[in-house]
Amino acid sequence: MQHALSTYVFASQRLTPVLLDEIHQAGVPLIEIHPAQQHIDFRNRAQMNELSLWFRDSRMKVHSLHSPVLFEDGELNIAEPVKAKRVVIVDEIKRALESAERIPFRYLIQHLGAGGEPFGERAVDAAFTSLEELKLFAKHLGVEILLENIPNELSTCEALLTFLQRTHLDLNFCLDLGHAHLYEGVANAYRLLKPQIRSTHVHDNNGEEDSHLFPFADGTIDWTEAMELLRSTGDQYPLVLELRETPEKPNLLDEVQRVFDQLEELKPRHES
Repeated sequence: MQHALSTYVFASQRLTPVLLDEIHQAGVPLIEIHPAQQHIDFRNRAQMNELSLWFRDSRMKVHSLHSPVLFEDGELNIAEPVKAKRVVIVDEIKRALESAERIPFRYLIQHLGAGGEPFGERAVDAAFTSLEELKLFAKHLGVEILLENIPNELSTCEALLTFLQRTHLDLNFCLDLGHAHLYEGVANAYRLLKPQIRSTHVHDNNGEEDSHLFPFADGTIDWTEAMELLRSTGDQYPLVLELRETPEKPNLLDEVQRVFDQLEELKPRHES
């Protein structure tokens, strides 16, 4: 399978050509850009110029951009029921999407609702209004929006399917394995979303906390089962490692490559 790395693992650092060189030299062919403002500021012309020039001449490409999650006064929630607030939120996401004109990427990974968001009519209506506008805006830029399963009642795998059935929005999914492990389980999540999975987020946890651990560390996901499921549809989407920054790992990019190798070496149990 293709390999990709989310720059979430470097979220506290500014995204610069020097950092991109290090990631590329570690053998990573694709990245997902994490949108933390201290990492990438879409309003900063100097930073956007230098990144645009770097990617123009590089073989490493941007697979996806994670939609902004935090703003000055809290979470960017496209299910915000107050229209005036929601307009500001949608405009902020559009600003991030516009970066595709200079740094091409295929997918925008979008959260549906904030942390702990309940499933309700107002949230569904607000999210539909936001996504209808964002989907059209993204299409003109050659970008497809993927909904990610996240830890709230609006974004479990079943809830996402219900949302699309009710709104008739033609959208696909980014399957987050760590989040699935917290709710319906990886196997069930994969079964539910399988026809519409276009990307992944790969990380581990203990089944209780969304800790974005390295696979094979202290988490409890069955990676043999997970890889068998992901391989069952061929090379349709990459393994995108979305890992929390870990200061105690000085050779972080070496560890990333080791994890990719371990995942690829896993064989179905009947072949072991």
